Amino acid sequence: MKNKTPILYKIGKFILGPIFKFYYNPKIIGKENIPLNGSIIIAGNHKHLYDQCNVIISTKRYITYMAKKEYFDSKKTRWFFKSVGCIPVNREKKDIDAVESAIKVLNTGGAIGIFPEGTRNKTNKLLLDFKFGAVSMAKKTNSYIVPFGITGDYKFRSKNLIIRFGKPFKVINMNLETANNKLYNEVKKLMEKNYE
Repeated sequence: MKNKTPILYKIGKFILGPIFKFYYNPKIIGKENIPLNGSIIIAGNHKHLYDQCNVIISTKRYITYMAKKEYFDSKKTRWFFKSVGCIPVNREKKDIDAVESAIKVLNTGGAIGIFPEGTRNKTNKLLLDFKFGAVSMAKKTNSYIVPFGITGDYKFRSKNLIIRFGKPFKVINMNLETANNKLYNEVKKLMEKNYE
């Protein structure tokens, strides 16, 4: 069964997508690396609340995002995150329910969006350590991972906001540590390329 795109996701993308593009002026590089069909995990760095918007406007595919459960605990934000089909994740523990929901999406040929850092990076480090969720799910479902790196500022008509997608790869024949290191290094390379 194919994953249906929620109505609010479609409306939001149609109306807010062009506004976002005009206002923040992101430079999108390598979006042809996002497979048009089949199960994929789109994974990259997380520095700003709007990072997922950059990913969403880069592909025609519906991306199911994994979002912290705090967004679902608040009445102000719960309706929105539920309406666009996000999967709530409890970051305090290994959230089996969230993983199973994401695997279900992947097993039906869908796309999952995830930030392996697990939270927004508010430090001076280029990247925080990656959690193993993305590579673990990719291995269990034989899905492609599409890495991306975002750099620059979310300002009006930004001159330096870039999202760059790398080549998709599979981790089925790697152990989790090797796979996670590969993903980390791919994202790091994409970010560094943006700074060149």
